[in-house]
Amino acid sequence: MLLVCRFRVSDPETFTERVKRALELLTEQPGCRKGTLARSTDEDDRWVLTVEFESVVAYRRAMSPFPVREHVIPLLSEALTDEPAMYEPTLTSTGGEVEEHTSVLAEDAFTVRLGEAAGPATPRS
Repeated sequence: MLLVCRFRVSDPETFTERVKRALELLTEQPGCRKGTLARSTDEDDRWVLTVEFESVVAYRRAMSPFPVREHVIPLLSEALTDEPAMYEPTLTSTGGEVEEHTSVLAEDAFTVRLGEAAGPATPRS
């Protein structure tokens, strides 16, 4: 799973210190592969934080320890919310070899809303 959070930043020095601490906490959690903070080359106040996890379960577990909830969750809550933050890898590539990943999403993942696990109350068109 890939966590992608975009930020609009007015104080880069303070922001990078906060993200540094967040990355330390997250990447020491089992199942967290790596994290990256990048700054836009087009707009000086735009930043993106990406963190890669082995699975959805690893992501959820990484978010559970108290220090993560204390430092990471408040930071992530400041991310821009006009786009989704969690992505499931479809293709990955290393050394010229491309690996295709099987989706773990249910077939009806984009038709059933939260709270409608037994099925939507009213059929959607």
